[in-house]
Amino acid sequence: MSNNHKEKRISLTRYWTTRYLLTLCIGLTIVAFLSAIWIRHSTLQNRLNMLEFMGEELTNRLEDNATNIPSVGPPKGPNGNKVDPGMFRERQRFMDMGIDPTIYIVDTEGNILSMNHPKGPVVQQAIPDSVMSSESDVIKFKYEDSSQLYYAVKKEIVIDNKTVGYIIITETKEHLTHLNQEYSQLAIMIGCLALLGLGAIYFLSRRLAKPIKDVAYAAKQVQNGNYNIQLPDNIKEEEVYELVHSFKEMASRLQQLEAMRTELLAGVTHELKTPVTSISGLLQAIQDGVVEGDDQKEFIRMAVNETTKLKTMVGDLLAFNSFSVNSIPVKFENLEINQVIQETVTQWELTQDTEEIELTLVTLSEPRQVEIDLVRFQQVFTNLFTNSKQAMKGHGKIAVKLSETANDVIIRVIDTGMGIPTEEQTLIFERFYRGENKKYEVRGLGLGLPLSKMMAQSIRGDLRLIDSSENGTTFEVNIPKL
Repeated sequence: MSNNHKEKRISLTRYWTTRYLLTLCIGLTIVAFLSAIWIRHSTLQNRLNMLEFMGEELTNRLEDNATNIPSVGPPKGPNGNKVDPGMFRERQRFMDMGIDPTIYIVDTEGNILSMNHPKGPVVQQAIPDSVMSSESDVIKFKYEDSSQLYYAVKKEIVIDNKTVGYIIITETKEHLTHLNQEYSQLAIMIGCLALLGLGAIYFLSRRLAKPIKDVAYAAKQVQNGNYNIQLPDNIKEEEVYELVHSFKEMASRLQQLEAMRTELLAGVTHELKTPVTSISGLLQAIQDGVVEGDDQKEFIRMAVNETTKLKTMVGDLLAFNSFSVNSIPVKFENLEINQVIQETVTQWELTQDTEEIELTLVTLSEPRQVEIDLVRFQQVFTNLFTNSKQAMKGHGKIAVKLSETANDVIIRVIDTGMGIPTEEQTLIFERFYRGENKKYEVRGLGLGLPLSKMMAQSIRGDLRLIDSSENGTTFEVNIPKL
């Protein structure tokens, strides 16, 4: 069912930029979230460590100067004298933690003797039993009438080797983990990374999209029949360079094939028209009484020959089309290759004038079974032998040599002809192609080698040109062994 709705397309730059940006944003969000958790945790640990240090400092100071523990009320020294309230503030400024913890001096029963916020909101709250009974220096706890989580740092006050009280420093978890500057810095860093990533993604997407857009535009030109495309060569990316270079090669090849197709079509038309014109002229001469007697018989013979040539060319066309669509049945048989090639060579010699041609055959040292279609096999080598004879202009040497590999039997046909020009060697298997040497000397459609290659492939083998020079040409056919 056809779909009349045209799917909406978006540009490659926009497509990748939006997806890369989405991926970047998700990644940066995860990084920011994990970073915030890590900063929060690190800040909590650092501040708790500093509170422990502060507690130890206060404890040591009290132990060095105190003879007794002050009672509840304004801070008092060990002798009952008033303690300078700045003692607490000096320690806090020294720590410079950005928080204002509550510092208690308590006796061993947990009774508050002194604190740095005597008028604060928690003065009336006793130290929880969980804090007093804990053996740890850092304790998490909650007051009974509050859901807020607190941390407490507890340090013993030891005078004359006797524990007489504790320094307890408390602060809420919220205050211990509260940060403004660090979160702002993290937000600025994440924002800068996002902008940098967006710029890099956009630039790289455009850089990737440009050569692809150029190739797409060039493809439209080729589609419209314009093969003179211009694509840049200064591309650093290997894959993009390969794409552009391959497309340029393809366009050049298509241009070459298009010119060849036009030329070959004209050649095929001429080759088919020539025998038709000859037949028509010969029969017209007989009909008009221009020739009589023996001349008339000769004209009829010539017309029959031209008809045979025309029939052969039309047969080649039909056979080639049939092989192109795989409509020719192939009948495989198990045969001994030495015997088959010997029979093929003999049959060809019997049907050709080979008095000035020296044909030699080198078979395998041991019999080898192959599975082939005998008719197609013989057609391939008959065509190769005939081409060799034409290349040698009726006199020279043809050698047929058999060898084998682990999987294949290799058959080489080597002649001493004039060879195939280097510039034509890549085109000899193109349909309807005829080289310059054959174009004006040998009649035909240029289907012999393409058809032979198709026949070789139809019996699971292949036909290749191995070498060609002014000293001769070598073709190779490989056939799988059983």
